[in-house]
Amino acid sequence: MNKKTDMTPQQQNARHNEKMQKKKAARDKIMATKQTEKGLIIVHTGKGKGKSTAAFGMVFRSIGHGIKTAVIQFVKGAWETGERTILENYHDLCTIKAMGEGFTWETQNRQRDIDLARAAWEEAKKYIMDPDYRLVLLDELNIALRYDYLPIDEVVKFLEHKPADTHVIITGRNAKAELIEIADLVTEMEQIKHPFRSGVKAQAGIEF
Repeated sequence: MNKKTDMTPQQQNARHNEKMQKKKAARDKIMATKQTEKGLIIVHTGKGKGKSTAAFGMVFRSIGHGIKTAVIQFVKGAWETGERTILENYHDLCTIKAMGEGFTWETQNRQRDIDLARAAWEEAKKYIMDPDYRLVLLDELNIALRYDYLPIDEVVKFLEHKPADTHVIITGRNAKAELIEIADLVTEMEQIKHPFRSGVKAQAGIEF
C-alpha cells in the first residue's frame, strides 16, 4: 500500500507542512552559522555556454544594488556585444573596457595577443585595487592564461592579496588548476546540446 496515496488532501497538506517546518528549522540552524562577508574569487569555466552570461548577470545585479563595478574583456574587444551597449548607459556605476581583438585563431598574431593581454591585466589590477570598485569581471581571462599570454603564478599571487571586500569574477574555458585552487566559488558549465553543432550561427541576444 502507498501510504501517501491513501491520505486525504488535508492529511497530505498537513504532512507536507510538517516536513517543510522541519526543513526550515534545519536550514535556519545552518544559516545562523554563516556570518562571514568577504570578497570572493569566482571562476566560471567549462565547455558549456553561459560563463560570461552568468558573470554579466552578477554585474547587473551589483549595479541594481548601487555597487560600483568594472569589466575588463580580454578577448571580445572586436565584438559589438549587447551587454556592453547596455552597461555604457550606467557609466556612473560600471566601467567596461574591451581590450582584446578576438580569439587567437582569428588574430593569428601571438605577440600582439600577449601584449594586449598584458595591457588588459595591468588595467584589471588598477580596478581591483581601487577601493571605489567592489566587483571586477575579468571576462575570458582564462583564455589568456590557457595560451600562457600571462604567467599564472603572477595572476594567482596578485589575486591572493586583493582587497578583502572586492569580488573578482573570471570566465573562460580551461581554468588553470592553480586558479581553481584559490577560488571561493567555481562553476563548470557542462555542454549537453548546442545549436552550433546543427549549423546554427551565433545570434544577437543569445551569444553576443
